[in-house]
Amino acid sequence: MAFENLSERLQGAFKKLKGKGVLTEADVNEALREVRLALLEADVSLEVVKQFVGAVREKALGQEVLESLTPAQQIVKIVNEELTQIMGGQVSKLTYSPSGFTTILMAGLQGTGKTTTCGKLALHLKKEGKKPMMAACDVYRPAAVDQLKIVGEKIGVPVFTLPDCKEPEKIAAAARREAEIKGYNILIVDTSGRLHVDEDLMDEIVRIKDAVNPHEILLVVDSMTGQDAVNAAKSFNERLEINGIVMTKMDGDTRGGAALSVKQVTGKPIKFIGAGEKSEALEVFYPERMASRILGMGDMLSLIEQAEKTFDKEKVEKLEKKMKKSQALDLEDFLDQIQQVKRMDNWNNMLKMIPGVKQKDIDKVDMDNTNREMKRMEAIIQSMTPQERRNPEIINGSRRKRIADGCGLTVTDVNALLKRFDDTKKMMRQYGFGPKPGAKNKPQQPKMQNGKPVKKERHKKQKKKK
Repeated sequence: MAFENLSERLQGAFKKLKGKGVLTEADVNEALREVRLALLEADVSLEVVKQFVGAVREKALGQEVLESLTPAQQIVKIVNEELTQIMGGQVSKLTYSPSGFTTILMAGLQGTGKTTTCGKLALHLKKEGKKPMMAACDVYRPAAVDQLKIVGEKIGVPVFTLPDCKEPEKIAAAARREAEIKGYNILIVDTSGRLHVDEDLMDEIVRIKDAVNPHEILLVVDSMTGQDAVNAAKSFNERLEINGIVMTKMDGDTRGGAALSVKQVTGKPIKFIGAGEKSEALEVFYPERMASRILGMGDMLSLIEQAEKTFDKEKVEKLEKKMKKSQALDLEDFLDQIQQVKRMDNWNNMLKMIPGVKQKDIDKVDMDNTNREMKRMEAIIQSMTPQERRNPEIINGSRRKRIADGCGLTVTDVNALLKRFDDTKKMMRQYGFGPKPGAKNKPQQPKMQNGKPVKKERHKKQKKKK
């Protein structure tokens, strides 16, 4: 995960400060020396490191910090604020054309994941209610057009191509006309990867820009290339006047220096980060949330947003209503929850968002084993009849044997699932959800006498005599 080493180094530096009741100028300088080394090791630009450390030192040596009751916390707060500022300060979202039709031009070096990012961005915009189309303008890389078509089919977004044309500016212009005629309101133009020192290819992307007059030019950079990504961003910006940056492969880089340098060097904000291979693995970049993650303070807002994207809203609401009515959780509900959890991508990244969870704790989690366990539970429940799922209490020994045979597992596996299910119900009852032990979700039976139901006596009010 990006910033892993930086995060550990910064937290180590601040831990030394927390043990001291009063801080001296020497304590602050020692901590900042650790911060400086940590940033340089993370491949942050030297100029950016100098600016950052200078700004933190000036604020940290202020009288109100040194004399406060919790000076170490004050310094962490200052570092958090400065990290947020060098990454852009505030979230920078896409801008759309007032006319209703917006063109987004994607540019970048070779191998940065530009085509995949086009698909991720198209899906992101589609979920926001937009109607995107993609244009295949990479005429050099073999199978580039086919790759974009496959990406488009997977997410349900059309791809415009001109198979016999080798001039990308003409393809882009034709794609824009086609998109407007057919009622699409976003056109995402995928272009060839190019080196910023290749004058011919840089001239070509300028022609593409002139042909479609884009409202957004996004540069896709590979976070794992460090300062090379920053230098490329600077050169592309000088030729194209880019509007923002998409930082890819953030789940694989342990340094993350490019993300901390690029805004300061180019003046252009990071708008999105890619952190995974799946089509949904594109996040809006929030500088304050990333700073919080780097300092080990978690990112609960992003965690909640990821969960909301993953879970089926209707199923969640249905389960909530069931729990509020004190109805028992059944194995069909349990199966729904397993299937929704399986859809969650990048577990390591999501665990990193929880405050207080350290990387060494995350490393101990065997996600492969967890995924195998969920698949086993899913197979067992799917081998049951609908009646058994809704009424687990009827599952006796013979039924357990049949279920085990049906899914190719053992009776022990079936028993383990049923025990886990019972434990889940007990835990829910502790929090006030579901019926109390012994209660049944059946209509109350009338009292019987001599084989006949006893009618409830109605008390009639006697009229008062005048």
